[in-house]
Amino acid sequence: MYSREIDDQVLNLSASGWTYNNTFVLYDYETESMWYHLEGDDKLTGITGTYRDRELPELTSSFIRWNSWVAQHPTTGFLDYP
Repeated sequence: MYSREIDDQVLNLSASGWTYNNTFVLYDYETESMWYHLEGDDKLTGITGTYRDRELPELTSSFIRWNSWVAQHPTTGFLDYP
């Protein structure tokens, strides 16, 4: 999971439709930059566009079961589709 904030704006990232080494290349709609996770890095790197050679840092995350999460964070909500 990576930050979407850079230069005081929030980017909307989406799959570009391209892959490289079996990894999705991401695209931001605001600047039309392409983003890729370079091997050995803990960030996304801009590979084309306005943010070429800039970085979006990895965010701290954890893998946890829902019942454990909700026990630790009881006010957490979720989307429920009918």
